[in-house]
Amino acid sequence: MRVIHWIALILVIIGALNWGMWGFFQVDVIASIFGGPSTAISRIIYALVGLSGLWCFSLFKILATCDIKKK
Repeated sequence: MRVIHWIALILVIIGALNWGMWGFFQVDVIASIFGGPSTAISRIIYALVGLSGLWCFSLFKILATCDIKKK
């Protein structure tokens, strides 16, 4: 996988963990770290996570073409 795929995957995982924390504990970790949900840096991170989610759709193509050996 290319570096961009790894970066996108890491950002999607960060977003998923943030949503999990919000769902279970109503804590927005990104907003807590960067001073609120409407600060510029928080909005940039939210946007990057969203774009990474879209980019990860290309991983389905990679997974579909992988040679999986059955045991």
